[in-house]
Amino acid sequence: MKGTLPGRAARRWPGALALAALVAGPGCSGEEPPVPTLDIGLETLAPGSLVPGTTLVLGGSSFVPDFAGPSSLHLAGELDGSGAEIVLPVRFVDYDRAEVDWPGGLAAGLPADEGTFLGEGWVEAESALDGLWHASARQPVALGVHAVLAPRLDAVQNDALFVNDPVLAVGDGFLFGGAEGETVAIVTGCFTPDGAPSCTPVGPTEVPARPFQPFDRARAVFPFSPYIAGIEPGHFEGTVSLVNRHGPLAGGAELASAAAATANDLVTPAIFGFAPPAASLGQYVDVTGGGFVGVPDGGAQGPAFELTTIELEGTFTPDGGTAVPASLSLVPEFVSGQLVRYVLNEEDALGQAIDLRSTTGEFVGTARPVTELGNATVSGSATPVVLGVAPVKQVVWLRFLPSYVESLRHFGLRAADARIRERVLDVVARDYGGVNVEARSEEPEDFALYAEVELGGPDPNGVGLLGYDNTPGKDNGNARLYDKIGGHNALTQLDGYPGYGGVFVESLFGYSLHPGALATQIEGADATFDALFDTFRPDLGGTPASAEEIAAAPLLVSADGCPAADRVTQVSCAVWALGGLIGTTLSHEVAHSLGLSDPGGPAFHTSGDFAASLMDAGWARPFVERAEVAGHAEGRFCQNEFDYLQQILPTGAPDPVANRPACQ
Repeated sequence: MKGTLPGRAARRWPGALALAALVAGPGCSGEEPPVPTLDIGLETLAPGSLVPGTTLVLGGSSFVPDFAGPSSLHLAGELDGSGAEIVLPVRFVDYDRAEVDWPGGLAAGLPADEGTFLGEGWVEAESALDGLWHASARQPVALGVHAVLAPRLDAVQNDALFVNDPVLAVGDGFLFGGAEGETVAIVTGCFTPDGAPSCTPVGPTEVPARPFQPFDRARAVFPFSPYIAGIEPGHFEGTVSLVNRHGPLAGGAELASAAAATANDLVTPAIFGFAPPAASLGQYVDVTGGGFVGVPDGGAQGPAFELTTIELEGTFTPDGGTAVPASLSLVPEFVSGQLVRYVLNEEDALGQAIDLRSTTGEFVGTARPVTELGNATVSGSATPVVLGVAPVKQVVWLRFLPSYVESLRHFGLRAADARIRERVLDVVARDYGGVNVEARSEEPEDFALYAEVELGGPDPNGVGLLGYDNTPGKDNGNARLYDKIGGHNALTQLDGYPGYGGVFVESLFGYSLHPGALATQIEGADATFDALFDTFRPDLGGTPASAEEIAAAPLLVSADGCPAADRVTQVSCAVWALGGLIGTTLSHEVAHSLGLSDPGGPAFHTSGDFAASLMDAGWARPFVERAEVAGHAEGRFCQNEFDYLQQILPTGAPDPVANRPACQ
């Protein structure tokens, strides 16, 4: 079995709602409404003007997940002097963001579809997980309510442009897309290619526009599409008008602005630079410049074939070797007219020319963009570039799910979430010290190939696993860089194993001598677990750690003195132990996906009980060893396991651990 058997600064959003002093909001209906727990931090509500289909974005903290219970936004006040009080369902996105679908004024319960709403807003939520009624403070709210919006165009940017450069339009009343509808630019004019004696009429061409900034109805940008005047350099003169196409909730109304004049010189495509200076297998190389064309990932192909390629000419020098000539054509992913992304892979010309898993070195030469649209091809000038090939790296995204956060409430450590995550990341970084593994709490944007581990609350398999690697078979040599430990894997389940993978925090209560309804007591239950966590557990009458207590608790560098008698140290010890439990479980499951234990062989665990060995089977890893308390040393890989990890994910750095167990 691969499973471990038992034995983020809140984002700020612009809007019309400001933070105010906490005051009690109403509870649920009934003769004796419960007293709400005022722990939802509603800080912002945006946008400040609404049309049917608008997504209202609530910014703040501690929003309640949908699976825990329903949440609602309450608005009470006046619409142009007429009293109004409405309740709208809230959709959880993250703990610092929630959303509300605006159906229109009358549909929401307001007296009219047009007007200015002035009043108060607050959020209420009922959680079945903790049995509490949660609410935010009431905040002042000002909203413009509209049935439709008519666009007004005051000016259009007139500059020299690359094809697909963003063009700024200034005015008012622009739509944001989605259910409320979209604003589109209609461009008509005349284009004169460089060297041509006269212009050729072009258009009208329709191009989608988007807000210049989130919730900005006064500025919009649209790309100077290659379908307006092609991809060749020249001069364009014409007009632009904007059209609002509302969604079904506004009856599909279409309203147009007056036209504005525009004139633009179009220039040949260019490359400005490559970043980062060196990349690993599966990592993106961002190529910045202008004039790129193509179809974005998931986008629809236009009426003509569009493509940008990067032509490299120069030399490649492997580390410790001799320079050899290199002439390569790369096909990057199109992101925008200013950015294409190339991912180092084993299938294209570069990946076939060198072994990206074992070869490192540096390309020095020039890069030239070549764009194609239908039968037209334009070649840009060559730009000097340097691109290094770095050692292969395994990036691991630690995806903390809402169910994980809710399970922290049972520990009485919800307020310590950020501290516990820091401890988890520290433990994983320590365990993989000297190995090219990097764990992150945010989804990677610089790697196309990365592993993912989901951290949840209860074990969805229903068998009390602490963690389980549900990837499809042992990956000897780490041929895959994109394993997902989490979700449901039907192939794994067909083999007779549990289908759901990840790390399951609530199962840790099995180590308690009195787990209650949270888990089933397991072999190896330890009074030390209860000494660390009972004082915080609400199900046992404990007092959950507050944000103030977490802030005052020092970060530990060892577990000396844990469990503790004083409250401050108890908080520090609980964070240390829980973060250690989660972190070492993560390291164990990730190691399974990399091909451990028994490198090259069939076994998933070591054959015995070795001191502090991370890859021992569950029966050989008691609670105090996993939590690294009561005098137990930090977890570590055995020598043969570490040698294997350095072989497949080398860093060139020495082993940071002086004495590893042999585990042979």
